[in-house]
Amino acid sequence: MEKNVSVVFPNALKRMKYISRPNRFILHCYLEATDSEEIVHLADPGRLKELLIEGVGVYVLPSTNPNRKTKWTAVLVEANEGGFVSINTTYPNMLVDKMVKESIIPELQGYKWIKSEYAYGSSRWDFLLEHENGTPLLLEVKSVTLADNHIGMFPDAVTARGTKHVKEITKIAQEENMHTAILFIAQREGIKRITTAPHIDRRFAEALVEAEKAGVMLIGYNCKLSTTGIALNKAIPVTAKNI
Repeated sequence: MEKNVSVVFPNALKRMKYISRPNRFILHCYLEATDSEEIVHLADPGRLKELLIEGVGVYVLPSTNPNRKTKWTAVLVEANEGGFVSINTTYPNMLVDKMVKESIIPELQGYKWIKSEYAYGSSRWDFLLEHENGTPLLLEVKSVTLADNHIGMFPDAVTARGTKHVKEITKIAQEENMHTAILFIAQREGIKRITTAPHIDRRFAEALVEAEKAGVMLIGYNCKLSTTGIALNKAIPVTAKNI
C-alpha cells in the first residue's frame, strides 16, 4: 500500500474492564480510577461473544454531548492474541470512506467515487463507483471482527440482510452491465485471510460462493489499531469456499 490512510480518534481513550452486556447497545464496565461501574454505549450490534469476556480491557471514548444518556462509547477491546479489535463501526466506516474516495485500492484502480449510500434495485449499497471507461460498479462493505488462528470470519451472527445483499449483488453481476465488488475489512491487525463462517450462517456462506462464481470481486484488507486511531494495513485474500 503506497498511501497511508488513517482515522484519528477525536479524544484520548480510557481503559475500563468489561463486566456485562445487558443489551445489544449497552455495556457495563468498571473504571478503576473512580472505582465505579459505568454504562457504555456499544455502536457495534454484532454478537462479539468471543471478544466480550468478563474482565477484558475495553477502551472507551468520552462523549462531548452533555445531553446523551451514556457518557462513554466503546471503541476497542483487547484481543486474546494481543493488540486490539475495533468494536465501533464509526471509525472503520470513516476509514473505508477515505480509501474509496481517495482511490487507493489497487483492486479498484481506474474507478472513482460517485456516491455513497446509493439506492439501486431493492437495496441501498455502500458506494457507487465509476470506471474511467464509464462502467459503474456497486461496492458493498463488510466489517470482520471474528477470528480463529489469524483467519477472519464473516459473519459473527446470522445476517439475513447480509445474505439478501449478496444474493442481489450476484444477480446484478449476472444480468446487468454493471461491475460489482464486496470489500471485507478486518478490524484487527493479525488477520491473514478472510473467509465465511458456515457454522454460524450457512446461507451467507453459500451465497458468497455463488457471488464469486458470478464474477463479484471479493476484496480483503486488515487494519492497524492503536489507542490513538485506526489505519489501513495491507491486502489479504478472501476465500468464499468454506462450507
